[in-house]
Amino acid sequence: MSLSKKSPIVIEQLRKRQMFDLITNGKRLDGRNLEDIRDLEIEIDIIKKADGSAKVRLGNSEVIAGVKVETGAPFEGLENKGALIVTAEVLPIASPYIEPGPPDEETIELARVVDRGIRESQMIDLDKLVLIPGKTVYVIFVDCSIINADGNLFDATSYAVVAALLSSKLPIFEIRDEKVVDTGKKQEPPITTIPVSITSIRIGNNIIVDPTVEEEACMESRITITTNSNNEYTAIQKGSTGYFTLEQIKFAAQTARVKAETLRTKLKELIK
Repeated sequence: MSLSKKSPIVIEQLRKRQMFDLITNGKRLDGRNLEDIRDLEIEIDIIKKADGSAKVRLGNSEVIAGVKVETGAPFEGLENKGALIVTAEVLPIASPYIEPGPPDEETIELARVVDRGIRESQMIDLDKLVLIPGKTVYVIFVDCSIINADGNLFDATSYAVVAALLSSKLPIFEIRDEKVVDTGKKQEPPITTIPVSITSIRIGNNIIVDPTVEEEACMESRITITTNSNNEYTAIQKGSTGYFTLEQIKFAAQTARVKAETLRTKLKELIK
């Protein structure tokens, strides 16, 4: 996610030139290679009253996700499926360029891209979360709070949502006398796969994985690619106004597959 539209991040011309020179030689300001992902740290069960929670730190970007499970009406056209809803909020403490108030276009885009990547992967078997077909289903809310924004909030937020869902315990509801009753018992969520998103940007002719906020301020285009546990592509979302060549898209897609395997192994450990 770039914060440059709302409050442009001014990178001194010397530092900007240094960035371009390094990228041309396959290096970056933080010492990484162009395809390297920053260190990923995951903590789970950090919100005791939630049905599942996780805190993710991707480099210096930090996101907290909390899961809340309720019952409600299904979505129109999806009467025989449970509901999964992902929301996101960038807190004012996350960046000096964020102001209090309702979500802006970039924050709405963040929530939608993350939601789509997880939903299209069918991570949760929503068919198993129906209580009364067409009337009452499980509704899983995942609320995300960005507490530090240092680039690539799309992946950091996605990893937080996936980790929170993997570590969640769903309440067991029953229908008694046509009323929903919480039995007080818990159950594992019906997990079918572990989606992993990888976001890349283009600066000049170079494709860069997991950009920092400084790199995002210089990007010409962005693409987020999600794969499932079978390494199949489940969602692709382009952002920004620039373009990718066909070869650049192929490169980003193949890189997403390779990088996702390492991250998925880390997420699988949460299940154990």
